Amino acid sequence: MDKQQVKAERKTLVLSLLAGVCGNATLAVLTSSSVAFSIFPVLAFVLAVYCLYQEYLRKPMTEGTPAIATACFFVGAFGYSAFLRAAVPEMGSNFLPLMIALALLFWVSYKMGVMNKKAKPEAEAK
Repeated sequence: MDKQQVKAERKTLVLSLLAGVCGNATLAVLTSSSVAFSIFPVLAFVLAVYCLYQEYLRKPMTEGTPAIATACFFVGAFGYSAFLRAAVPEMGSNFLPLMIALALLFWVSYKMGVMNKKAKPEAEAK
């Protein structure tokens, strides 16, 4: 993806990250006794998915964006799982969700071109 595509697809990627966080929070609220019940993660998940769908209808995704958006969804889901397990140690270790989230985050940053920085002009002149 080049810089123009990244700017155009930033809203889609942020919404997919938010949908991942809210989806995992909804699942935790509905299934875990360690997490207090609240309707807000459910509402946030529904709104994030709805906004993501409306964004998809408004303009189609460019090539490569669906894979990155899916990875952003899983970064949000695994990131919230790691956070929840750090806050409530009785739920288990947060090592595996954290490592998966970091690996996906590095892959997303590589695909978006964040890690492909070119050398500064001063370094090339020397």
